[in-house]
Amino acid sequence: MTIRLHSTAARDLVPLTPVIDGQVGIYVCGATVQGAPHIGHMRSAVVFDQLRRWLTYRGYRVTLVRNVTDIDDKILSKSVEEGREWWAHAYHYEQVFTAAYSAMNVLPPTYEPRATGHITEMVELIARLVAAGHAYPAEDGSGDVYFDVRSWPDYGALTHQSIDDMSDAADADPRGKRDIRDFALWKGHKETEPVTASWPSPWGRGRPGWHIECSAMSTKYLGARFDIHGGGLDLRFPHHENELAQSTAAGDGFADIWMHSGLLNVGGDKMSKSLGNSVFAHELLERFPASVLRYFLSTAHYRSVLEFSPELVERQRAAYDRVSGFVERAREALGADAPPVPVAAHGYAERTVDVPEDFATAMDEDLSIPRALASVFSTVKDGSKLLRRVTGGAGGADGTLTAAEARSGLARALAQVELMLDVLGVNPSDPAWGRTAADEQASGAEAGQGGDVVAALVDLLAARRAEAKANRDYQTADAIRDQLRSAGVLLEDTPDGYRFDLA
Repeated sequence: MTIRLHSTAARDLVPLTPVIDGQVGIYVCGATVQGAPHIGHMRSAVVFDQLRRWLTYRGYRVTLVRNVTDIDDKILSKSVEEGREWWAHAYHYEQVFTAAYSAMNVLPPTYEPRATGHITEMVELIARLVAAGHAYPAEDGSGDVYFDVRSWPDYGALTHQSIDDMSDAADADPRGKRDIRDFALWKGHKETEPVTASWPSPWGRGRPGWHIECSAMSTKYLGARFDIHGGGLDLRFPHHENELAQSTAAGDGFADIWMHSGLLNVGGDKMSKSLGNSVFAHELLERFPASVLRYFLSTAHYRSVLEFSPELVERQRAAYDRVSGFVERAREALGADAPPVPVAAHGYAERTVDVPEDFATAMDEDLSIPRALASVFSTVKDGSKLLRRVTGGAGGADGTLTAAEARSGLARALAQVELMLDVLGVNPSDPAWGRTAADEQASGAEAGQGGDVVAALVDLLAARRAEAKANRDYQTADAIRDQLRSAGVLLEDTPDGYRFDLA
């Protein structure tokens, strides 16, 4: 078993070779808690949650650190706009982010350090860089400290840029810099800023620059060298480039593999606050079931651009409903014989089956989730045939199977489907959702703009079939059922009416 992941620095797939055998350390850049999270934040969180779940399934002990940036320029300015103390503003939106992560079934990180709780480590790291000749206090008396980009020959190694091609570091007044591209490690306190947003240092009171925060926190919890550093593609430059430079210049091995999740487009344009097209998580969670949103975020490869629109979410809802509908009906049919629900937090130690080989191959190859989903649907298709055999429906599995064999096969198929879905974080039986698959489908019908076209057409034909049966016109009723079956729609009569599945 070899897991290969795309390395931004190598620009290729590389094997995961843990620093400590059997363990994987992951650092993910978390939220700068200046405002509410948007769907892009949720995509990045889901990607690295799926990575963590898959590594856990593969038997690794995973430590995932996701920081909270609770002090920076934007937090200070936004807190003034909203009329709060900066620390109250940061804490408020930290809670909003936590609620959104939880709603999306993102597992809590192993550790979630706040920047303000690690000022000592940041000051020590800056002092090491100054002593090594890679950083300098500004000569303008501002109290700022800058990283000297031209002192480090490998600056630009992550994004493969030369210094002269890089944009200026617009993070502080350039008058105190030796080079316009030098970036701030420490920002001296300003009269216009609250004193509470500053800490003592050898260079005077001030606060850390953005980039130094992640270097200090990642190495504190994962060591000077660790396995994976992740984040959204928009963080690749300058944030991650600067992290890599300052950490390696200080003598740390830092991250072996850098992974970046792709961006979201809205209406063909990159989602950004400057364009005013941000789609906020709380708005979407009011409109769509969280499980459907998470499934939608999983349908494109994590490194690709994902186009967002409500219509595209609705389109994926139908696919998810097919899977969740199978899970619900299979559990109902099996009753007490249904397999236990897999639990990622327990390391899948109690699983009764393994995932199909093609699912495992896809996940091992840089989390190729679209290919993995094909395995899910293939297993659902086979399981649906067994389900019809168990429930006595027409068109079931091979008639040579005994009832016991069909029941055993259905239990295995259900276990595999739920295990795969749990790795992806979209298992409808997961208690974390707090809803049943039936609830999801019902709310989907209410929230959908115009409803699911397939469901509406099936309703129409099913009503005609029911009318024909009431009139004892069984030939017409059978013809409608056969017409639906030829279109890939399988009707099942129940005491409460009917339900359908897609073959």
